[in-house]
Amino acid sequence: MTSYLKRAIAVVLAAMMVLAVVGCEGEPLSTREKGTFVGTGLGAATGAIIGAAVGHPLAGAALGGVLGGGTGFLAGNSLQNEESHQRQLDAQLEEQQREIERQRREIEELKQMAELE
Repeated sequence: MTSYLKRAIAVVLAAMMVLAVVGCEGEPLSTREKGTFVGTGLGAATGAIIGAAVGHPLAGAALGGVLGGGTGFLAGNSLQNEESHQRQLDAQLEEQQREIERQRREIEELKQMAELE
């Protein structure tokens, strides 16, 4: 077994162990984790197919898994940041709607007081 092949196998095994740990943490996966997981799987599968065509399926899987995982992480991170931003906007909108309703009630009270005078 060549040194390169041994390293490729080590990378694939390390990636699998990281995914196993992330998958077993007990809480639902975040969008970032899902992106990393899917990217790693798709990258490894694609890399294995391409690597098999040139006679190095494990090296292709390792390289594809690393590149796919990185890409999946970036995509998942971007989506998670967007979700967080949307939650903040929703909270601000909800607060503004509560304030508008409070002001409407106050205006109605003032109208009623003016009618009584």
